[in-house]
Amino acid sequence: MTAAQPAPVPRAALSSAKLSGVRADAAVVGMVSGPDGAAVAVGDLPSDSVQALEAAAEALDFTGKASTTLRLPGVEGLEVEQVVLVGLGEGDDAGSVDSDTLRRAAGSALRAVTKAATVLLVLPVRDEEQVRAATEGALLGGYRFRTYKTGETPTLVEQVLVHAGGRRDKATKTAVETGTVAAEAVALCRDLVNTSPLQLTPEAVAERALELARSLPVKVTVLDEKQLARKGYGGILAVGQGSTRPPRLVTLSYSPARAKGHVALVGKGITFDSGGLSLKPPAGMPGMKADMSGAAAVLATVVAAARLGLPVAVTGYLALAENMPSGSAQRPSDVITMYGGTTVEVLNTDAEGRLVLADGLVTAAEVSPDAVIDVATLTGAQVVALGSRVSGVMGNDDALRSEVLDAAGAAGEQMWPMPLPAHLRRGLDSVVADIANVSSSRDGGMLTAGLFLQEFVGSRGGAPLPWAHIDIAGPAFNEGGAFDHVHKGGTGAAVTTLLRLLEARGR
Repeated sequence: MTAAQPAPVPRAALSSAKLSGVRADAAVVGMVSGPDGAAVAVGDLPSDSVQALEAAAEALDFTGKASTTLRLPGVEGLEVEQVVLVGLGEGDDAGSVDSDTLRRAAGSALRAVTKAATVLLVLPVRDEEQVRAATEGALLGGYRFRTYKTGETPTLVEQVLVHAGGRRDKATKTAVETGTVAAEAVALCRDLVNTSPLQLTPEAVAERALELARSLPVKVTVLDEKQLARKGYGGILAVGQGSTRPPRLVTLSYSPARAKGHVALVGKGITFDSGGLSLKPPAGMPGMKADMSGAAAVLATVVAAARLGLPVAVTGYLALAENMPSGSAQRPSDVITMYGGTTVEVLNTDAEGRLVLADGLVTAAEVSPDAVIDVATLTGAQVVALGSRVSGVMGNDDALRSEVLDAAGAAGEQMWPMPLPAHLRRGLDSVVADIANVSSSRDGGMLTAGLFLQEFVGSRGGAPLPWAHIDIAGPAFNEGGAFDHVHKGGTGAAVTTLLRLLEARGR
């Protein structure tokens, strides 16, 4: 069976007409929180609309706190049936509102809109960056995954009209278009993560990659289980050998003319993780359909880079397997030979992600990229250390790690730098193999996993390839309630960070 088709985010378009003349089902209006109460943050709304909205906010105790919303009926001066006020936080004027606040507010507002197909977005955007942020937030707030829902379909937002203060220049239009591509990439990642593992097999992800590449300048190659065995991909094969649904290694290559560099991306793609024979407790399994979030993020990023025509070569590797317990599953104490020849003693079959990633990292070095970045829902220790919304970033190159963090800041994703302490490497020593897949100590589990991966990072010109590792174990799947532009379920973590990094390298 093939993977479920993606549920699209709304379309976005730049609205250049006067606000009083725009027809839509609903309008989103930004409000700042000041000493005299909530005030409309956009100066070109009709005066009678401003008075009515501010009076309603005061009467209903709406303070304008960031990302809070208040739904109202239509008001005089706007051709809409519904208005959603959204808070932008404290500030004397709209100039104090930053891009990330706009992104989050737009998402919160679109989640609050009901029974509206067209929404007019009226936020205080000052430049192209803020137009893009508001577009991304609105479209992701309007995202819905309804592949398995039956019965009557509710009215969903189909189009967002982005008001940019009357600007109609090419740069502003490009900002809306780029924000749309970024949001659609996140939506693709979310769709894959939210898809039932019954349908989302390693083969299905490979088929989806081939389907997406058909209309893009992206070359896709797929190694099946027989080819993986011939080439010696011991990590991917060992993880997948317990499942009746065999593993795959998918390579996506985007190689524009006169590229300003080459970045390799490696994604962990465990389409379902039972833990193998080191079985997870039942309560911990339902969310394990999200263990392929890293591979989904890499796929979505390569697709978006190609759609935007970025002048950077990108090679993505999706290391795909299903980790199941069976008579053919790998056993704790097995010794496997990885791609490239390193032997690994498998002490815990639930530490499987690092095995498939290791094969991917060795493969990535063969194309001699300028940098390698891997993305993975790798360790529960990441959640313990940083919580469910902050990813950890490790690596062997401080400049690349800082580059990832800067890109995350521009994308509005929370990431934090983490070390790779050399003394923890001793815990991975094995008596019978080159390295063990888990440490003899539970201390620093996120860092130890990074140290394991570092062993498989290749070199170029006699020096280690610049490499960064992003652990998205917590942020990739939202177990709680929706917030800002993030819905319950798959979040699309790391997609916009990786895209921003590629954009920056292409400038």
